[in-house]
Amino acid sequence: MNSPAARQGFSRRRLLQLAAAGGVVGILGYFGLRPSHRLSAARHTQPMMGTIVNLVVCGEDEDFSRAGITACIERMEGLSQMMSTYIPDSPISELNRYGSLENAPQELIDVFKLALELGTLTSGAFDPTVLPLVGLFKEVRETGKLPDQQKIKEILQVVDYRHIVVEDRTVKYSRPGVTATLDAVAKGYIVDEGIKVLLGMGLTDAFVEAGGDLMAVGHRYDGKPWKIGIRNPRSDDLKKMTTIEMSDRAIATSGDYMQYFTEDKKNHHIIDPRTGFSPVRTASSSVIAPSVAWADGLATAGMVLDPDETIALLETLPDCEGYLIDKELNRYQTKGFFS
Repeated sequence: MNSPAARQGFSRRRLLQLAAAGGVVGILGYFGLRPSHRLSAARHTQPMMGTIVNLVVCGEDEDFSRAGITACIERMEGLSQMMSTYIPDSPISELNRYGSLENAPQELIDVFKLALELGTLTSGAFDPTVLPLVGLFKEVRETGKLPDQQKIKEILQVVDYRHIVVEDRTVKYSRPGVTATLDAVAKGYIVDEGIKVLLGMGLTDAFVEAGGDLMAVGHRYDGKPWKIGIRNPRSDDLKKMTTIEMSDRAIATSGDYMQYFTEDKKNHHIIDPRTGFSPVRTASSSVIAPSVAWADGLATAGMVLDPDETIALLETLPDCEGYLIDKELNRYQTKGFFS
Protein backbone atom coordinates (compact mmCIF):
# COMPACT_ATOMS: atom_id res chain seq x y z
CA MET A 1 0.00 0.00 0.00
CA ASN A 2 1.28 3.48 -0.84
CA SER A 3 2.06 5.88 1.98
CA PRO A 4 -0.21 8.93 2.51
CA ALA A 5 2.54 11.06 0.97
CA ALA A 6 2.71 8.90 -2.13
CA ARG A 7 -1.06 8.80 -2.54
CA GLN A 8 -1.19 12.60 -2.52
CA GLY A 9 1.64 13.00 -5.01
CA PHE A 10 4.33 14.01 -2.54
CA SER A 11 7.81 12.63 -3.09
CA ARG A 12 10.32 12.25 -0.28
CA ARG A 13 12.23 15.19 -1.74
CA ARG A 14 9.08 17.33 -1.69
CA LEU A 15 8.40 16.36 1.92
CA LEU A 16 11.87 17.52 2.91
CA GLN A 17 11.45 20.77 1.00
CA LEU A 18 8.19 21.53 2.77
CA ALA A 19 9.67 20.62 6.13
CA ALA A 20 12.59 23.00 5.52
CA ALA A 21 10.17 25.79 4.63
CA GLY A 22 8.57 25.72 8.08
CA GLY A 23 9.73 28.60 10.22
CA VAL A 24 9.43 26.73 13.51
CA VAL A 25 10.85 23.24 13.72
CA GLY A 26 10.48 20.87 16.65
CA ILE A 27 14.04 19.57 16.80
CA LEU A 28 12.97 16.33 18.42
CA GLY A 29 10.54 15.68 15.61
CA TYR A 30 13.28 15.82 12.98
CA PHE A 31 16.46 14.63 14.61
CA GLY A 32 15.34 11.50 16.39
CA LEU A 33 13.49 10.90 19.62
CA ARG A 34 15.02 8.05 21.58
CA PRO A 35 12.44 6.70 23.98
CA SER A 36 13.48 5.84 27.50
CA HIS A 37 12.48 2.65 29.24
CA ARG A 38 9.54 4.51 30.80
CA LEU A 39 7.80 6.14 27.84
CA SER A 40 7.57 5.44 24.15
CA ALA A 41 7.44 8.15 21.51
CA ALA A 42 5.02 7.60 18.62
CA ARG A 43 5.67 9.82 15.62
CA HIS A 44 3.77 10.60 12.44
CA THR A 45 4.45 12.86 9.44
CA GLN A 46 2.19 13.55 6.47
CA PRO A 47 1.23 16.31 4.04
CA MET A 48 -1.84 18.37 4.88
CA MET A 49 -3.00 21.93 4.20
CA GLY A 50 -0.30 22.36 1.57
CA THR A 51 2.44 21.78 4.13
CA ILE A 52 3.79 19.03 6.38
CA VAL A 53 2.17 17.98 9.65
CA ASN A 54 4.37 16.42 12.34
CA LEU A 55 3.08 14.72 15.47
CA VAL A 56 4.92 13.23 18.42
CA VAL A 57 2.97 11.62 21.25
CA CYS A 58 4.74 10.22 24.32
CA GLY A 59 3.11 7.65 26.58
CA GLU A 60 3.47 4.30 28.29
CA ASP A 61 1.34 2.49 25.69
CA GLU A 62 2.63 3.12 22.17
CA ASP A 63 -0.42 1.50 20.55
CA PHE A 64 -2.71 3.90 22.43
CA SER A 65 -0.50 6.83 21.46
CA ARG A 66 -0.81 5.79 17.82
CA ALA A 67 -4.58 5.53 18.19
CA GLY A 68 -4.49 9.10 19.46
CA ILE A 69 -2.48 10.18 16.44
CA THR A 70 -5.03 8.55 14.13
CA ALA A 71 -7.92 10.35 15.84
CA CYS A 72 -6.01 13.62 15.83
CA ILE A 73 -5.25 13.39 12.11
CA GLU A 74 -8.87 12.51 11.30
CA ARG A 75 -10.10 15.63 13.10
CA MET A 76 -7.49 17.85 11.46
CA GLU A 77 -8.17 16.52 7.97
CA GLY A 78 -11.90 17.13 8.34
CA LEU A 79 -11.34 20.73 9.38
CA SER A 80 -8.77 21.24 6.64
CA GLN A 81 -11.30 20.26 3.99
CA MET A 82 -13.93 22.51 5.56
CA MET A 83 -11.74 25.62 5.44
CA SER A 84 -9.88 25.07 2.18
CA THR A 85 -10.44 27.51 -0.68
CA TYR A 86 -8.90 24.88 -2.99
CA ILE A 87 -11.83 22.50 -2.57
CA PRO A 88 -14.71 23.75 -4.77
CA ASP A 89 -17.52 22.43 -2.58
CA SER A 90 -16.07 23.40 0.79
CA PRO A 91 -18.17 25.77 2.94
CA ILE A 92 -15.74 28.66 2.49
CA SER A 93 -15.63 28.12 -1.28
CA GLU A 94 -19.43 28.27 -1.31
CA LEU A 95 -19.29 31.49 0.69
CA ASN A 96 -16.83 33.01 -1.75
CA ARG A 97 -18.94 31.92 -4.71
CA TYR A 98 -22.31 33.24 -3.49
CA GLY A 99 -21.33 35.91 -0.94
CA SER A 100 -23.38 34.28 1.80
CA LEU A 101 -23.41 31.01 3.71
CA GLU A 102 -26.29 29.96 5.93
CA ASN A 103 -26.08 27.20 8.54
CA ALA A 104 -22.29 27.44 8.47
CA PRO A 105 -20.37 24.87 10.53
CA GLN A 106 -19.71 26.17 14.01
CA GLU A 107 -15.96 25.73 13.53
CA LEU A 108 -16.07 28.03 10.51
CA ILE A 109 -18.06 30.59 12.48
CA ASP A 110 -15.49 30.44 15.28
CA VAL A 111 -12.56 31.00 12.94
CA PHE A 112 -14.26 33.90 11.17
CA LYS A 113 -14.99 35.53 14.54
CA LEU A 114 -11.34 35.14 15.51
CA ALA A 115 -10.25 36.61 12.16
CA LEU A 116 -12.47 39.64 12.72
CA GLU A 117 -11.09 40.07 16.24
CA LEU A 118 -7.55 39.95 14.89
CA GLY A 119 -8.45 42.45 12.19
CA THR A 120 -9.72 44.92 14.80
CA LEU A 121 -6.80 44.31 17.16
CA THR A 122 -4.21 44.93 14.42
CA SER A 123 -6.07 47.83 12.76
CA GLY A 124 -6.45 45.81 9.58
CA ALA A 125 -2.92 44.43 9.32
CA PHE A 126 -4.58 41.03 9.59
CA ASP A 127 -7.23 40.77 6.89
CA PRO A 128 -8.65 37.55 5.42
CA THR A 129 -10.13 39.38 2.41
CA VAL A 130 -6.70 39.58 0.72
CA LEU A 131 -7.50 36.39 -1.20
CA PRO A 132 -7.81 38.08 -4.65
CA LEU A 133 -4.47 39.84 -4.11
CA VAL A 134 -2.74 36.57 -3.22
CA GLY A 135 -4.17 35.01 -6.37
CA LEU A 136 -2.94 37.94 -8.44
CA PHE A 137 0.61 37.61 -7.14
CA LYS A 138 0.67 33.87 -7.72
CA GLU A 139 0.51 34.65 -11.43
CA VAL A 140 3.98 36.21 -11.10
CA ARG A 141 5.43 32.71 -10.93
CA GLU A 142 4.19 32.00 -14.43
CA THR A 143 4.56 35.40 -16.11
CA GLY A 144 7.62 36.74 -14.32
CA LYS A 145 5.93 40.16 -14.29
CA LEU A 146 4.57 42.04 -11.30
CA PRO A 147 0.85 42.80 -11.33
CA ASP A 148 -0.36 46.04 -12.85
CA GLN A 149 -0.71 48.71 -10.17
CA GLN A 150 -4.09 49.79 -11.53
CA LYS A 151 -5.33 46.22 -11.14
CA ILE A 152 -4.12 46.17 -7.54
CA LYS A 153 -5.83 49.48 -6.89
CA GLU A 154 -9.10 48.05 -8.20
CA ILE A 155 -8.85 44.93 -6.04
CA LEU A 156 -8.11 46.98 -2.93
CA GLN A 157 -11.64 48.37 -3.19
CA VAL A 158 -12.97 45.01 -1.96
CA VAL A 159 -10.19 44.26 0.55
CA ASP A 160 -11.45 45.10 4.02
CA TYR A 161 -12.18 42.62 6.80
CA ARG A 162 -15.09 44.82 7.88
CA HIS A 163 -17.00 43.58 4.82
CA ILE A 164 -17.31 40.21 6.60
CA VAL A 165 -20.52 39.89 8.62
CA VAL A 166 -21.16 37.05 11.06
CA GLU A 167 -24.73 36.71 12.36
CA ASP A 168 -25.61 33.60 14.34
CA ARG A 169 -24.85 30.70 11.94
CA THR A 170 -24.62 32.89 8.82
CA VAL A 171 -21.51 34.41 7.29
CA LYS A 172 -21.91 36.92 4.50
CA TYR A 173 -20.08 39.69 2.69
CA SER A 174 -21.53 43.19 2.73
CA ARG A 175 -20.04 44.11 -0.65
CA PRO A 176 -20.04 42.28 -3.99
CA GLY A 177 -16.67 40.95 -5.09
CA VAL A 178 -15.34 40.23 -1.59
CA THR A 179 -13.70 36.83 -1.10
CA ALA A 180 -11.75 35.54 1.89
CA THR A 181 -9.13 33.03 2.88
CA LEU A 182 -8.66 31.77 6.44
CA ASP A 183 -5.23 30.28 5.74
CA ALA A 184 -3.48 32.72 8.10
CA VAL A 185 -5.46 31.52 11.11
CA ALA A 186 -7.18 28.25 10.19
CA LYS A 187 -3.97 26.22 10.22
CA GLY A 188 -3.37 27.22 13.82
CA TYR A 189 -6.98 26.54 14.75
CA ILE A 190 -6.76 23.08 13.20
CA VAL A 191 -3.63 22.29 15.23
CA ASP A 192 -5.45 23.45 18.37
CA GLU A 193 -8.33 21.10 17.60
CA GLY A 194 -5.92 18.22 17.02
CA ILE A 195 -4.35 18.84 20.42
CA LYS A 196 -7.82 18.84 22.01
CA VAL A 197 -8.39 15.34 20.64
CA LEU A 198 -5.18 14.08 22.22
CA LEU A 199 -5.88 15.74 25.57
CA GLY A 200 -9.41 14.34 25.52
CA MET A 201 -7.89 10.86 25.28
CA GLY A 202 -5.61 11.55 28.23
CA LEU A 203 -2.50 11.94 26.05
CA THR A 204 -0.95 14.91 27.80
CA ASP A 205 2.61 14.78 26.43
CA ALA A 206 2.46 15.70 22.78
CA PHE A 207 3.73 17.91 20.01
CA VAL A 208 1.66 18.84 16.93
CA GLU A 209 3.12 21.05 14.21
CA ALA A 210 1.89 22.15 10.79
CA GLY A 211 4.20 24.22 8.61
CA GLY A 212 5.70 26.25 11.43
CA ASP A 213 2.59 26.46 13.64
CA LEU A 214 2.71 24.22 16.70
CA MET A 215 1.51 23.39 20.16
CA ALA A 216 3.69 21.54 22.67
CA VAL A 217 1.92 20.12 25.73
CA GLY A 218 3.41 18.30 28.68
CA HIS A 219 6.95 17.07 28.24
CA ARG A 220 9.20 14.91 26.12
CA TYR A 221 9.74 11.23 26.83
CA ASP A 222 12.53 12.16 29.28
CA GLY A 223 10.45 14.62 31.31
CA LYS A 224 12.15 17.71 29.85
CA PRO A 225 10.33 20.55 28.06
CA TRP A 226 10.04 20.35 24.30
CA LYS A 227 12.92 22.01 22.48
CA ILE A 228 11.81 24.14 19.55
CA GLY A 229 14.02 25.52 16.80
CA ILE A 230 13.40 28.81 14.98
CA ARG A 231 15.22 28.97 11.67
CA ASN A 232 17.15 31.85 10.20
CA PRO A 233 15.03 33.23 7.33
CA ARG A 234 18.10 33.39 5.11
CA SER A 235 19.55 29.96 5.86
CA ASP A 236 18.36 26.44 5.08
CA ASP A 237 20.66 24.91 7.71
CA LEU A 238 18.26 23.43 10.27
CA LYS A 239 21.17 22.66 12.60
CA LYS A 240 21.88 26.36 13.12
CA MET A 241 18.64 27.51 14.62
CA THR A 242 17.68 29.65 17.57
CA THR A 243 16.17 27.28 20.14
CA ILE A 244 13.72 27.71 22.99
CA GLU A 245 12.13 25.30 25.43
CA MET A 246 8.35 25.12 25.65
CA SER A 247 5.60 23.32 27.50
CA ASP A 248 1.86 23.96 27.29
CA ARG A 249 2.28 26.86 24.90
CA ALA A 250 1.85 27.54 21.20
CA ILE A 251 4.19 29.18 18.72
CA ALA A 252 3.81 30.12 15.07
CA THR A 253 6.16 31.63 12.53
CA SER A 254 5.41 33.48 9.31
CA GLY A 255 8.18 34.35 6.87
CA ASP A 256 8.90 35.74 3.44
CA TYR A 257 10.88 32.59 2.58
CA MET A 258 8.00 30.12 2.96
CA GLN A 259 6.09 30.83 -0.27
CA TYR A 260 7.73 33.49 -2.40
CA PHE A 261 6.83 34.53 -5.92
CA THR A 262 10.13 36.21 -6.88
CA GLU A 263 13.63 34.97 -6.09
CA ASP A 264 14.54 38.09 -4.10
CA LYS A 265 11.66 37.23 -1.72
CA LYS A 266 10.28 40.75 -2.04
CA ASN A 267 6.99 39.33 -3.29
CA HIS A 268 5.53 36.45 -1.31
CA HIS A 269 2.29 34.96 -0.01
CA ILE A 270 1.80 37.51 2.77
CA ILE A 271 0.15 40.67 1.45
CA ASP A 272 -0.21 44.00 3.21
CA PRO A 273 -3.94 44.69 2.83
CA ARG A 274 -3.28 48.42 3.02
CA THR A 275 -0.93 48.58 0.03
CA GLY A 276 -1.70 45.47 -2.00
CA PHE A 277 1.96 44.41 -1.99
CA SER A 278 4.08 42.19 0.25
CA PRO A 279 5.43 43.99 3.33
CA VAL A 280 8.95 45.34 2.91
CA ARG A 281 10.62 45.20 6.33
CA THR A 282 10.12 41.88 8.09
CA ALA A 283 11.58 38.54 6.99
CA SER A 284 10.37 36.37 9.87
CA SER A 285 7.79 36.76 12.62
CA SER A 286 7.49 34.24 15.48
CA VAL A 287 4.79 34.60 18.12
CA ILE A 288 4.13 32.62 21.30
CA ALA A 289 0.51 32.61 22.46
CA PRO A 290 -1.92 30.53 24.52
CA SER A 291 -3.38 28.98 21.35
CA VAL A 292 -1.92 28.19 17.95
CA ALA A 293 -4.75 30.07 16.23
CA TRP A 294 -3.80 33.28 18.01
CA ALA A 295 -0.10 32.68 17.44
CA ASP A 296 -0.78 32.04 13.74
CA GLY A 297 -2.81 35.19 13.21
CA LEU A 298 -0.51 37.43 15.22
CA ALA A 299 2.57 36.08 13.41
CA THR A 300 0.97 36.97 10.09
CA ALA A 301 0.10 40.45 11.32
CA GLY A 302 3.69 40.71 12.56
CA MET A 303 4.89 40.35 8.99
CA VAL A 304 2.71 43.28 7.90
CA LEU A 305 3.35 45.68 10.77
CA ASP A 306 6.77 47.21 11.34
CA PRO A 307 8.77 45.13 13.86
CA ASP A 308 8.60 47.82 16.55
CA GLU A 309 4.82 48.03 16.14
CA THR A 310 4.50 44.27 16.49
CA ILE A 311 6.61 44.16 19.64
CA ALA A 312 4.63 47.04 21.18
CA LEU A 313 1.34 45.25 20.40
CA LEU A 314 2.49 41.92 21.80
CA GLU A 315 3.68 43.55 25.01
CA THR A 316 0.05 44.53 25.68
CA LEU A 317 -1.37 41.02 25.20
CA PRO A 318 -1.41 38.55 28.11
CA ASP A 319 0.77 35.45 27.64
CA CYS A 320 1.99 36.57 24.20
CA GLU A 321 5.63 37.01 23.17
CA GLY A 322 7.35 37.76 19.90
CA TYR A 323 10.66 37.38 18.06
CA LEU A 324 11.09 39.09 14.69
CA ILE A 325 13.91 39.26 12.15
CA ASP A 326 13.96 41.95 9.48
CA LYS A 327 15.41 41.67 6.00
CA GLU A 328 18.78 42.97 7.21
CA LEU A 329 18.71 40.22 9.90
CA ASN A 330 18.24 42.66 12.76
CA ARG A 331 16.36 41.03 15.62
CA TYR A 332 13.50 42.31 17.76
CA GLN A 333 11.93 40.53 20.73
CA THR A 334 9.58 41.00 23.63
CA LYS A 335 11.02 40.87 27.12
CA GLY A 336 9.79 37.37 27.91
CA PHE A 337 10.30 35.51 24.64
CA PHE A 338 13.38 33.58 25.77
CA SER A 339 12.49 33.36 29.45
